[in-house]
Amino acid sequence: MWIYQSDIDFELTQIDFLQEQAETFCEQWSAHSTPLKSAYKVLHNKFLVLAVDEGFNAASGCSIDTSARFVKDVANQLGINFFDRTQVAFLIDDIVYTTKLHSIKDEIASGKIEPNTLTFNLQAQNVAEFESSWLVPAQKSWMKRYF
Repeated sequence: MWIYQSDIDFELTQIDFLQEQAETFCEQWSAHSTPLKSAYKVLHNKFLVLAVDEGFNAASGCSIDTSARFVKDVANQLGINFFDRTQVAFLIDDIVYTTKLHSIKDEIASGKIEPNTLTFNLQAQNVAEFESSWLVPAQKSWMKRYF
């Protein structure tokens, strides 16, 4: 499973395009000419999630590289960036709020981010982990040291 966070919120036309491209990609995605059972989701107008059922066929290094190229290509076509690791996303009042990594201490000091503010776990490795820990309180994430 791979989770990509956009640097901007998707517009409706971007979501339509992204879904169309991801659908086509997943239908054709393979590892060493062996089809992969894969799926995608666009979540919160901000995230693209790609997943492979490795019980069906395992992803290879080449197939993972192919998916990264797909994400870069579609991002370029949409004028967005899925690889800006300096942004951290939170869910505050059902709205995705992002801040720069270097601003987190200030956001906590100001009360914008509290210990129970939900943050998105972009490190989920599989569907079970994604379902159980996609959203976690900031105090239970890597940010716990700030509280």
